[in-house]
Amino acid sequence: PTTLDRAHAFCGAIERLPAAVKSAPGFLVNRALTPYLSEAFVMLDEGTPKETIDRAAEDFGMPMGPIELADRVGLDIGLEVVRMLKDKLDDPTPDIPAWLEKKVESGETGRKAGKGLYAYDDKGKPKKASDTPAPGPEMSDRLVLPMLNTCVRCLREGIVEDEDALDGAMIFATGFAPFRGGPMHHARSRGVADILEALKRLEQKHGPRFGPDKGWEALGGKT
Repeated sequence: PTTLDRAHAFCGAIERLPAAVKSAPGFLVNRALTPYLSEAFVMLDEGTPKETIDRAAEDFGMPMGPIELADRVGLDIGLEVVRMLKDKLDDPTPDIPAWLEKKVESGETGRKAGKGLYAYDDKGKPKKASDTPAPGPEMSDRLVLPMLNTCVRCLREGIVEDEDALDGAMIFATGFAPFRGGPMHHARSRGVADILEALKRLEQKHGPRFGPDKGWEALGGKT
C-alpha cells in the first residue's frame, strides 16, 4: 500500500492519471490495442489501401487510424509487443506479417525513421493518397470489435477492476473515441446482443479470432 501511494503521488506530480492494473503480459492498453492493429495489418494483406483502413477508424471517432498509429508508436516496438503477447497468451492473434519483420529489419520503423507504412515529410506528417475508396460498412467493426472483445477478456481475467477504470484508461491512453465513453460504455450503448451477433458474423466470415469471449456472459450476453 505504501508503494502504491507513492506511485499515485508521483503520477499526480507529473500530472498524469494512473490506472491500476494487474501485472500481466501487455497489461491493459497494449493488450487491447494489439488485435486492433493486427486486424488492420490483415486488411492490408487483403489489398485494402492503408488510407481506407485509417478512414474507417477515424469515421468511428478515433483521433487517427491504426496504420498511422502503428507508425507513430514505432513498428519495431509494435512487433516486439505482438511477439511477446503471442508467446505469453492464448489470445487468438493473426500471424505476424513477414513484411512487418522486413520493414523493421530494414529500419523502416515509422514516423521516427521518416518511413514506415507511410512515408513522412520533413514536418513528420504522413503522405497519404487522396483518391482511395471509402471504407465499407463492415470495416469499423472488424477493427473495433476485436478491441472490445479483448477488453471484456481483461475484465474477466481481473486485469482491470471495473468498466469505468477500463474506459478511462482506453480513452486517455489510446484515444479511443471519447464521445463514445470508452469501449465498455460503447458496448452497452450499442447493445451487448448486437455486438455478439456482429462478432459471430465476423467469426464465420474471417475466423476464430472474432469468437466472442465468455466474459460477455457477465454483461448479459449469450456466447
